[in-house]
Amino acid sequence: MFIRKIGIDLGTANTLVFIPGKGVVVNEPSVVAISILDNRVLAVGLEAKEMLGRTPDTIMASRPMKDGVIADYRVTEAMLKHFINKVSGKFRLVRPEIMISIPAGITSTERRAVIDAAVRSGAKSAYVVKEPILAAIGAGIPINSPAGNMIIDIGGGTSEVAIISLGGIVAAHSARVGGNKFDQAIADYIKRKYSLSIGDRTAEDIKIKIGSAIAQVKEDYMEVRGRDLTGGLPKTIKISSNEVTEALQDELREVINAIKKVLQETPPELAADVMDKGMVLSGGGALLRHLDQLITKTIEVPCYVAEDPLFCVIKGIGKALDNLDEYKRTILLGK
Repeated sequence: MFIRKIGIDLGTANTLVFIPGKGVVVNEPSVVAISILDNRVLAVGLEAKEMLGRTPDTIMASRPMKDGVIADYRVTEAMLKHFINKVSGKFRLVRPEIMISIPAGITSTERRAVIDAAVRSGAKSAYVVKEPILAAIGAGIPINSPAGNMIIDIGGGTSEVAIISLGGIVAAHSARVGGNKFDQAIADYIKRKYSLSIGDRTAEDIKIKIGSAIAQVKEDYMEVRGRDLTGGLPKTIKISSNEVTEALQDELREVINAIKKVLQETPPELAADVMDKGMVLSGGGALLRHLDQLITKTIEVPCYVAEDPLFCVIKGIGKALDNLDEYKRTILLGK
């Protein structure tokens, strides 16, 4: 198959793959299942996620990305190879050029690791672009204009906050807090309050179904099943949306502090632009109910959720791939 360009949003929670002319062709969890006995990759993506928390001792299902960067190099490489083969076939006549998103706060060593993993997975060359810029492009923000635009991209592992003007980042902060930390906070709260142990997938379900950034007058409720820590037997409890709000307080405070930090470093002219236009919220974390209202209320600057927040980064990669020559000069970081 003659696929010359591939865009990859290599996220802590999900990996998305974009092919020009076809759009998003892969949207799967960043999970890999490995056989401990012979170090063999058994499953990748959706199939591997089904195994999380359910594997015997001989199989390990894990997320090779942590806080937006590679935590397990070999497993990440296997995952990338799987997704590249899935979209372009194992027998390729042409090695594709690959564009990958990376957090704004990434170190040069971490950046190099991403490029090396992509090249070893079958890329002719790999370009890495900072996530806030891609999220801004995907959200329809005119990044090349001489005006301040603020993007808040809350992913699975990191929250990226950046002020963008003339195609570059003027001020940015990358907080290692995101959807996964939200899930962990919910699980910890239930463990503390109800002595009930729940898995990551149950915590994520609670967040998606009844999670809210602001306490509600009319609460939602959900039944949660887990293991009782005192007796060790299965147990069911009922949890309210306001309890979830309480559980998320520290993590939400971290996101708010990251926004404040960037605004404090922003030149006055650009800060005035942000006050006029407001801030744009993207990433999976933007789907937490009333988060835009919480940010607007706390920062006193309007905040809006982007259209299709989950797909902003991959849509940005798509636009950048379609106009690679135009963007090569401004946004690309190394080969």
